[in-house]
Amino acid sequence: MLKPFLDRWRLCAVLVAAAMLATAHAFETFGGYAPCTLCLRQREVYWAVLGTGLAFMMLVRMPGGPRWREATCWVLAAAFLVSCGLAVYHAGAEWKFWPGPQACASGGGAVNAADLSAFLEGAKVKPPACDEAPWVFAGLSMAGWNALLSLGLAGMSVLAALRERTKR
Repeated sequence: MLKPFLDRWRLCAVLVAAAMLATAHAFETFGGYAPCTLCLRQREVYWAVLGTGLAFMMLVRMPGGPRWREATCWVLAAAFLVSCGLAVYHAGAEWKFWPGPQACASGGGAVNAADLSAFLEGAKVKPPACDEAPWVFAGLSMAGWNALLSLGLAGMSVLAALRERTKR
């Protein structure tokens, strides 16, 4: 059942990374959830997976490229483990298991005229904080769900690498 996904793992990784980025931006755009510093760091990993995954898809199709198929899956596994680590760190900061980073606010959120007017009238603006989960589903924040998904994607990458090894 997993065989078709494992045989095209680089493509699957690119599609998942694009879907995760789209989901994050949808939460920001349509849900009004401004990303904190750690949220943005987690997105950077998906951007890296997107870029390297596309490069890997071209690499394995070049002359001599098939010998790199297994290695590309291991690199993707490492990237997804980095994503998992960042997400666990973020979720742990949200649960107050450990402190988040000192610079834990983002200035990149959208500002509208009402927000600007309120600010000029003396209202305090509260940027998003890494230690507060703005959205929780089934007891897990976005960071918690990202940790689980990233761990699963790392596992799939390992399975794909092992499958590539057996195809030689």
